[in-house]
Amino acid sequence: MLSVREDQRLRLSARRPPPSPDSFERAILGALVYADLFDYPLTLEEVHRYLIAWPASLAEVSERITQSPWLRARITCHDGMWTLRGREDLVRLRQRRTAIAARLWPDALRYGRILATLPYTRMVAVTGALAMDNVEEEDDIDYLIVTTPGRLWLCRAMAIGVVRWAARRGRTLCPNYFLSERALVLEDRNLFTAHELAQMIPIAGLAVYQRMRALNPWTARFLPNAWGPPWSVEVAPAIRRELTACLEALGHMPPGDWLEAWERQRKIRKFSARPAEEVRFDADHCQGHFDGHGRRTLTAFAERFRRWLD
Repeated sequence: MLSVREDQRLRLSARRPPPSPDSFERAILGALVYADLFDYPLTLEEVHRYLIAWPASLAEVSERITQSPWLRARITCHDGMWTLRGREDLVRLRQRRTAIAARLWPDALRYGRILATLPYTRMVAVTGALAMDNVEEEDDIDYLIVTTPGRLWLCRAMAIGVVRWAARRGRTLCPNYFLSERALVLEDRNLFTAHELAQMIPIAGLAVYQRMRALNPWTARFLPNAWGPPWSVEVAPAIRRELTACLEALGHMPPGDWLEAWERQRKIRKFSARPAEEVRFDADHCQGHFDGHGRRTLTAFAERFRRWLD
């Protein structure tokens, strides 16, 4: 039979709320919740890289993720990959999608490097699902392309020619984000944009990629451990072959200015007929994200993170 003191101690213990997570534990959980939105488990190194708003070493992440009772109640590890509890099936899904990505990457590199040879191209990076090896067979290959100032729309027109050529060969390319070198400082400063910048894989124009990362130090507020690309491929320089250089020189003559303005005005009229939140069309931007993916992702993350904190 319990003594009065022991009985009181047990009653107090039963009423005591569970321990609250500290900021480090919330950051780890947040990284996994964000990845879960894309049905994507994370390795320990990826948890460290995409830790939200918490600078830490890999060793510190390893220690906390394995020893925290609060985290252990919410996350689990299988085959070296961390997921939310109840989402362990994502490990096999990632393995399957990684195999698909391995078949897709040769085409992504080949067409990306063709895009890099076009006049006025200064950087090409793979973005979207393929950058994370998280693709299905029918997925597009997404690219971000940086151009020389004043020729973004002519560069885009030539890139669309490559898109159509690839489509005839059964491959869907989607260069859906063009920036000029005057627009490397990004104005949308949130977790989604920080992820997109940290995840993209440069395949041509490494110097421009490095400049773009350096000009956006605000990303460290969201992802303080995510410097440099997540993994590297052999990055080609932005190629300026003799023919390309000649075409650029010709394009910088007055008729080139007229063609650029004509193409810009023509396409902006067409795109403006499709109102959307996450688009921007001007001399230095062609950002055609018509589906509001960024806003929807941030809203879903906030809701799901709140549920997993309970």
